Amino acid sequence: MEVSQESRHFVNKVPLGAVILVFLLLLPAKPGSLQTAAGDETGSVFRIIFYNVENLFDTVNDPLKDDDDFTPEGARRWNEFRLQNKINNLYRAIAAAGGWQPPAIIGLCEVENMYVLERLAYGTGLNRFDYRIIHRNSDDRRGIDVALLIRPDRFDLLKSRFVPVRFPFDTLAVTRDIVYVKGLAGHEDTLHLFANHWPSRWGGQAETAPYRNHTASVLRSLIDSLFMVNPVAKIIVMGDFNDEPGDESLKKFLDAGYGYDDPEPGKLYNVSRENKRVGMGSCKFQGNWYLFDQFIVSGGLLGLASGLYTSPASVRVFDEEFLLVPDEAWFGYKPFRTYEGFRYTGGYSDHLPVILDLFEN
Repeated sequence: MEVSQESRHFVNKVPLGAVILVFLLLLPAKPGSLQTAAGDETGSVFRIIFYNVENLFDTVNDPLKDDDDFTPEGARRWNEFRLQNKINNLYRAIAAAGGWQPPAIIGLCEVENMYVLERLAYGTGLNRFDYRIIHRNSDDRRGIDVALLIRPDRFDLLKSRFVPVRFPFDTLAVTRDIVYVKGLAGHEDTLHLFANHWPSRWGGQAETAPYRNHTASVLRSLIDSLFMVNPVAKIIVMGDFNDEPGDESLKKFLDAGYGYDDPEPGKLYNVSRENKRVGMGSCKFQGNWYLFDQFIVSGGLLGLASGLYTSPASVRVFDEEFLLVPDEAWFGYKPFRTYEGFRYTGGYSDHLPVILDLFEN
């Protein structure tokens, strides 16, 4: 496992009673909110969440990355207190999204390195579930990566791979790896998962679209190689795509359709599309909600094969009240983030977690 002995030593010194007490104190105060999310109530046998955690940096300057703002001397005055508060908040959000059974798999993006992942996985109440960390440092200029936390008692990992994305039309551009894992879930049901954080819209949506379209093409080629072996392979694609379900990167280049009622072998379906309604999304910009954080699945998970399955009704944005604050500029609510510009507010993230539940027939 990718965990240092030093980190394990630190975690093991924390009394179990203290860990449980912290877990209970950090749960949301809204009555019934965990019951709504709980696997016990929904009948879920396997819960996956994806969460863009917005700049989970350590406090040390990396001379090879553009992380200067997130240091004690940097523009954001990022220090140990703020880092620990951020980790506590993320744990609270993950624990609430998981319900009574913490998620089998947690997909994360905007994490700087293994150190902050160990702090989250082994320095909070999550340490009781012995999550395995799947991560490597990517070539992203800011040093933010994609990672997975996997419960070994729920998912028997067979293979992992980090796929770099290069742009033939811009050889100087870099982005985050696509993270792939294969394993056994439920009663020895093989799952393939791809975690993503596609290039942002910084510089303009149209101007940056070719970078997301190309990333979608790289991912599609990986998925087609799985379909060639097994057209009903059970595949889950999750991530912050910086595009919505109807944008060409997802609809055309990844070819993720909407025909849930008549799924076909060798096809992908965007089961998050139903979450895109007026006034709803996973992130908000200038008064508009966007559904950038999504789950996409293969036909094999929509009833074409026995074992684990899902449906569009089993996907949702986790928009509990404690993750939101009033949007004074644009009305309504918005995600409670760690910073508003350069002003520290002590919140969670500028994105909301998204949830996918799998069931067994």
